[in-house]
Amino acid sequence: MIKTIMKLVFVGGCLLALSTGFLSPQSHVNAQADTGADRPLLMAHYMPWYQTPTISGYWGWHWTMDHFNPTQHDAGGNPQIAAHTMPLTGPYDSSDPAILEYQTLLMKLSGIDGVIVDWYGVADFRDYATLNAATVHLFNAIQRAGLRFIICYEDQTVRHMVDEDYITLDQAQARAHEDMAFMQENWFASDAYVKYNGQPLLFVYGPQYFRTPDDWDGIFAGLDVAPLLVTLDGHMDWAAFSSFPWPPMHLAGGITLPPSVLDSYLGLFYRNTARLDYRVASAFPAFDDVYQDAGVRSTYGDIEPQDGETLRHTLDLALAADSQIIQLVTWNDYGEGTIIEPTQEFGYQYLEIVQNTRRTLSADFSATPDDLRLPLALYSLRTSHAGDAAINAQLDDAYTALIAGDTAAAAGLIQSLQ
Repeated sequence: MIKTIMKLVFVGGCLLALSTGFLSPQSHVNAQADTGADRPLLMAHYMPWYQTPTISGYWGWHWTMDHFNPTQHDAGGNPQIAAHTMPLTGPYDSSDPAILEYQTLLMKLSGIDGVIVDWYGVADFRDYATLNAATVHLFNAIQRAGLRFIICYEDQTVRHMVDEDYITLDQAQARAHEDMAFMQENWFASDAYVKYNGQPLLFVYGPQYFRTPDDWDGIFAGLDVAPLLVTLDGHMDWAAFSSFPWPPMHLAGGITLPPSVLDSYLGLFYRNTARLDYRVASAFPAFDDVYQDAGVRSTYGDIEPQDGETLRHTLDLALAADSQIIQLVTWNDYGEGTIIEPTQEFGYQYLEIVQNTRRTLSADFSATPDDLRLPLALYSLRTSHAGDAAINAQLDDAYTALIAGDTAAAAGLIQSLQ
């Protein structure tokens, strides 16, 4: 379940979405073109792995790591969770429709085109089925918000199933093929799914188990259209369509990663991938894992946020790399402290930085920093008036206005209900 992999180079995988609001009709067409866009797509790496008693009936591992107890509170009144930061909403459930509405609205208003979501397949093993259900809920929220998406497949899941005798070694490839068949039936054929020349992009966080092209030929056999693999940097990238970088914590040695080392790593990656037809970059605000505090393992080290300068700088490097996708690492990996969604500690700082970047790419992008505060206000009204059909109908209207880019109308509706 821990995302970081100690390899020479890094890339992460997932589910992707493109926004429709705050763009002129022509810009919207360009951004949603099948083969790319006239600007890089800003994609947030998203984790669908959180559970709370209110929705799921229990606190999930990623909030507790079998160490923290969210039913207990610190001196500030916050629940104890496996994180160094606290979401403005408090700890949430990835299947909560109000949270998914809140998050997708924030993405639209910050200029993020969509999300890259880790996906563990459909097997009823460990918590994979729960994560799949949350991903289905996210897909519905993405469609509702007019977003597009890509799946990031965690092929390590099959290795775990083999190691724990859930399946045999001979069944491994067939198990992965079942996951592909599910994606084809539910996502690949959707107009929302991002494709290149008609082929769906399939990000892989690795591959860590299926490490040869022959493996993937077998996994893709029988699909209507074979996906294009976008792999973790240093993982079968020699045979993949593209690859992308990840925070290089293997270079930190358990302490603070020097900015010069980060620059060297990203510079080398972008030079090596400059020849590719389709390039993926990554930008991130920080790295501050909680693993040592939770007793999971020793810390990987950290990347200091430098009052937002780390995100600004890695965004600048990503833009200079002339990539088709810029992955924002991450939307909500609280365990590794790479979060850009609003928190008590950093507020809306990171989304305001993303807004500024989007504004340089799209002159007609009109959302403002003040607009970023509207989704939380809407979410708070949803939760405080959960059983009031009349108020929720008005909140539906506010949501529709926000998706359409009419923030003034949405603000008026929200303020009238506060």
